[in-house]
Amino acid sequence: MDGRSLTPQEVKLKQLQDVMPEVFSEGKVDFERLKATLGEDINFSNERYVLNWAGKSDAFKVMQTPSTKTLIPTKDESVDFDTTENIFIEGENLEVLKVLQKSYFGKIKMIYIDPPYNTGNDSFIYPDKFSETKDEYQKRVGDKDEEGYMTKDGMFKKNSKENGQYHSNWLNMMYPRIFLAKNLLKQDGVIFISIDDNEVHNLRMIMNEVFGEENFMANIVWEKRFTRSNNSKTFATLTEHILCYRKTPFLFELKAPRDEKADSTYSNPDNDQRGIWTSVSYVNPASKEKRPNLSYELINPFTNEKVIHPTNAWKYEKEKYLLHQKENRLYWGQNGNNTYPRLKRFLSEMNDKMVPVNFWNRQAAGTTDEASKQLDELMEGKLFDFPKPHTLILKAMGIGMTKDDIILDFFAGSGTTAQAVIELNKKDNGNRKFICVQLPELTDEKSEAFKAGYKTIAEISKERIRRASNKINEDLGLKIEDLNKKIEDLNGQLPTDENKAEIEKLKIKVEQLKSQDLGFKVLKLSDSNFKQWQQLEGKDLSDRQAGAKALEEQMQLFVDPISENATIENMVYELLLKSGKSLTSTIEHKNNYFCINTNEVILMLEKASQEIIDAVLQEKPKKVIALDRLFKENDQLKTNTALQMRDADIEFKTI
Repeated sequence: MDGRSLTPQEVKLKQLQDVMPEVFSEGKVDFERLKATLGEDINFSNERYVLNWAGKSDAFKVMQTPSTKTLIPTKDESVDFDTTENIFIEGENLEVLKVLQKSYFGKIKMIYIDPPYNTGNDSFIYPDKFSETKDEYQKRVGDKDEEGYMTKDGMFKKNSKENGQYHSNWLNMMYPRIFLAKNLLKQDGVIFISIDDNEVHNLRMIMNEVFGEENFMANIVWEKRFTRSNNSKTFATLTEHILCYRKTPFLFELKAPRDEKADSTYSNPDNDQRGIWTSVSYVNPASKEKRPNLSYELINPFTNEKVIHPTNAWKYEKEKYLLHQKENRLYWGQNGNNTYPRLKRFLSEMNDKMVPVNFWNRQAAGTTDEASKQLDELMEGKLFDFPKPHTLILKAMGIGMTKDDIILDFFAGSGTTAQAVIELNKKDNGNRKFICVQLPELTDEKSEAFKAGYKTIAEISKERIRRASNKINEDLGLKIEDLNKKIEDLNGQLPTDENKAEIEKLKIKVEQLKSQDLGFKVLKLSDSNFKQWQQLEGKDLSDRQAGAKALEEQMQLFVDPISENATIENMVYELLLKSGKSLTSTIEHKNNYFCINTNEVILMLEKASQEIIDAVLQEKPKKVIALDRLFKENDQLKTNTALQMRDADIEFKTI
C-alpha cells in the first residue's frame, strides 16, 4: 500500500495476468511466450532446454572473479585452537568459498546447507543492480559500524515478492555458491540442501545444471512437524524438501545405517541354525517371454510337486536355484503350503547398511518444534527462530559420511551441523570434522538474542557449539568414570586371561573417549596481509609522461608489499591457504621460520641470515616462501639462497 492510484497500464497487465498467467515471468510479460500462446510467430530464440534468468551472466562473473581475501585466526574465541580439527569461519560465504578453493579442493565428503528459502521476507546478499562492480560489492558487504560489526543495511537487501526480479535475485545468490561448493567435494562426495516449496523447482534446475541431472539422487521429503496451523489460508505445510546430489557416479554407493525398525523384520520361524532371517520373493517381475532362460520347474520339498509360475519367470538361473535348494535357502512356509518359495536372507550376512528412502519421518529426523525446544534449553533463552534439529543432520550424515570425513555447512545459522558432528562422534567414537561458515549478521535490537548480549548470528552459533561441547564433555566424563571403576573392579579379581583382555579393551575405550575432538578454531574473513596491485583508475595513460609518473607512484607504493595491519601469525595462515594447505595443518615455530606439516612448506617471515638459511636447508623442505624485505640491502644473500635452494631441488619464492 503506497498511497497512489493504479495506472491504466497496471490495470491491463493485471487483467492479462488473470487470463494468461503463463506469459508472465517475474511479473513481466514474456513477449515470445505471448506470441506463442496466441499462435503467432511461434519461433523461440535460442530454442533449447535451459534455465535462464536476469543476471545469470553476472552470477558467472562474480563466481569467476578471484578473491584476494584471507582468513585470520581468532584464538580467544576458539576452543582447543592448537589441537582441534574443527573449523568455524566468520564471513561472507561466497568469499569464504573462494578462499577455501585451493586448500580444500576435492577434500569434503559431504555438504549440508539450509539457505534462505526466498519466502518474500528473506534478506540476503545479492547485487541490487547488475552494473555493480567487484569493488562496489566488496564495499557494500564490508560496511561496518564503529565496533567492527557488519551493518545490516550494507550487507542485506530484502527480496520481497513485489521485487521485479524476485526469483532471479535468489538464483544469483545461490548459483555461484553451489558452483564453488561442488569443487570442494570429493569424487564420491554428496550434497544435501534443505528447501521449501518456494524455490524447490528452481533449485532442482540449477542443481541439474551444476551437478548434472544424472547425479540427482533424491528429493527427500522431511516431515518437519505434525500439528497443522489453522492460520494457513490454503494448505498447512507439514513437510520440507532436502535435495540430494552426488558429485559424480565414480565408485559411488549411497547407503543408510541399519536401525531397529529394519532389524525387526527378521525372525526364525523354522529354527534355522544360521540365525534370524527375512525373505524376499523368488518371482521375477519380468514375464517368461522376456526371460525364457529364467523359466523352469521347481520342486516343493514338502509335497514333491513340480511348481512353475504361469506367467512370470524366476529371479535366478536354474544353477543358482539348485544351490539355494542345497543350502536350504528356500522357504516354502512352515508346512510347505506356500504356492511359491521365498529366498532367505540372514541378518548375520548383512552389512550394517541398507538402501535409504526418500521420506524422513519426524521420529527418525526430528521436527522444528523439537529443535527449537532443545536449542532454547541449551542456550537458556529463545535466541534463534526455526533451527533445524540436529537429528536431521545426523540422518544425512549417516548416509553421506564415514567416521573420518569432513562436512561443510556454509549457511551455518545456529550451528546445528557442528553439534550433530560432535554428537555422532560421541556415539560411535568417530573422527568426523566440520567446517561451518556463518556471516556475522546483526541480530535485531528488539530480539531476545540481542538483549542476551549476542550481537550477531555468528556469536549465537559459536556459543551453541561451546555449550554443546561442554555438555558432551560432561557425559564423556561420566562414561570414563564408569569405565575406570570397571577396570578397578577387574584389577581386584583374579588375573585371568579373560580379565586381562577385558581390562585392555576397557582401557582402549577410555582413551577413545578422552581423544574426542570437542573444540573448534575460529577464523574470520579479512583483507589480505599483502597489498594488492591496484588498477590505475582515473589516469590518462594515453599521455606517456602522466602514465609513467602514475606507474612510478604505484611501484613506490608496493616497494614493501606487507600491509600496515599485518601480523606474523595472520601472514602464516594466509600463506597456508595460498599454498593449498589445510587450516588444520601443523605449524611449528622454530628459529625465525615456520615449518608447515613438518617440511612440506617453510615460511621465512622474521629474519634472514646464512645461519637461518642453513637451518632451513637441513629441514629438507619441498617449498620455501620468504618475505623479500628480509633480504633488503643484501642481494648477495638472496642470490646465494636462491642457488642453494635450486641445488637442493627446493622450490623457493619471495613475496
